[in-house]
Amino acid sequence: MKRFTCDELVDLITAYLDDALDPTEREGVRAHLACCQGCSRYFEQFRATIVALGDPPPEKLPIDVRDRLMSAFRERRPS
Repeated sequence: MKRFTCDELVDLITAYLDDALDPTEREGVRAHLACCQGCSRYFEQFRATIVALGDPPPEKLPIDVRDRLMSAFRERRPS
């Protein structure tokens, strides 16, 4: 099983939710989420955001909403 760092996991969240990871990667993400409270919280917030927005494609979001979301995600993720 692949072990992911927190930064790697953040980069894989969308692919994980889209079921676009291979089985080994999916298991690695699940294992990380099970033992990392910070990433688990981030994942739940990310999923809640998708549910709240109704999962529209980014190009369908109003530009101001898209800009605020992108800004918020950039600020929360360390460089």
